[in-house]
Amino acid sequence: MANDYLSEIRDVNLSYLMIAQQMIRDDRAEAIFRLGISGEIADLIAGMSNAQVLKMASCNVMLSRFRFNDTAILSTLLRDKAGATSAPVHASIIMASQAPETLV
Repeated sequence: MANDYLSEIRDVNLSYLMIAQQMIRDDRAEAIFRLGISGEIADLIAGMSNAQVLKMASCNVMLSRFRFNDTAILSTLLRDKAGATSAPVHASIIMASQAPETLV
């Protein structure tokens, strides 16, 4: 069972890194916003070779994570009310006010 999870994590990581690279190359500023990363991390991801992407994807932890550190954001997205169409916009505004991730 653990090997199945590790395989799934590797697949998710690879997909995440590939889409992140493409987003950064297409529109760096938008990618930084949408991915919730710093400019430095964006530069590192964009500059990764295919071999580096594969090596990084093979680590045993998820590289992407929920940006919902605050239950208010997740609650806003999950609301099932008449005004639910505005929930994603409201959540985006809240997430945009959060600082991007940085390397620690």
